[in-house]
Amino acid sequence: MHLISIITPLYNSSDYLETAIQSVISQTYRNWEMIIVDDCSKDDSLEKAQRYAALDARIKVLQLAKNSGAAAARNAAIEISKGRFIAFLDSDDLWEFNKLERQIQYMLINDVDFSYTAYEKIDENGKAFSVMGVPQIVSYVDLLKTNCIGCLTAIYDTKKIGKVYMPINTKREDCATWLAILKKIDYAYGMNEVLAQYRVYDSQTSSKKAKMAKENWRLYRDVEKLGLLKSVYYFSHYAIRGVLRTKFPRLARLIRVLN
Repeated sequence: MHLISIITPLYNSSDYLETAIQSVISQTYRNWEMIIVDDCSKDDSLEKAQRYAALDARIKVLQLAKNSGAAAARNAAIEISKGRFIAFLDSDDLWEFNKLERQIQYMLINDVDFSYTAYEKIDENGKAFSVMGVPQIVSYVDLLKTNCIGCLTAIYDTKKIGKVYMPINTKREDCATWLAILKKIDYAYGMNEVLAQYRVYDSQTSSKKAKMAKENWRLYRDVEKLGLLKSVYYFSHYAIRGVLRTKFPRLARLIRVLN
């Protein structure tokens, strides 16, 4: 069984961290290391992570010297990771018990370098309210139109791709990382099977969505260095799909899967 390195940034997530860790410990795939990097939490998140590390040698805990953001925390974990495969799980999300086994089996059998899966959205109490289906295949150009790869579902093969670090000059660091990978390979491949749960908060307001739209524009212009016309073209896809997700969620889910 190939070693999988699970990358977990941690910041003020005391209420949910244990659930995330337990979802890893419960995996049917046993050969993993979980690298938790605390970004100077102000609650007792670090202490909880350290207690788990003391009980399970597969769990490693680091602490950044100063608050630097999720991308920097993930990069610190990737730097010391030893696994052939890199997987991502934020401290407030969780996995189904067979997530790693199903996804790694799929990647090895089909010779896939980079994969992702469908996932559920859950509220702060853990109640599922939406399923995010995924297309079977996605290219660099497809991903510019809309990011269909949930960070908590992504796994890539370092034996084929090498270690890929997250840029720290954008709040769309996960999408920017997938784009960087898709410059190296032709496609990422999706499993339209719900294997993870992504937590959504009431505090995620429309103003935050507006900020993320601005960050998406910066991603096109400053990170990917696209020209104005191309940026407008891809941003229009991003904006239209955002409206569909809000006003016509069933149609948006269908388009997401078919694409």
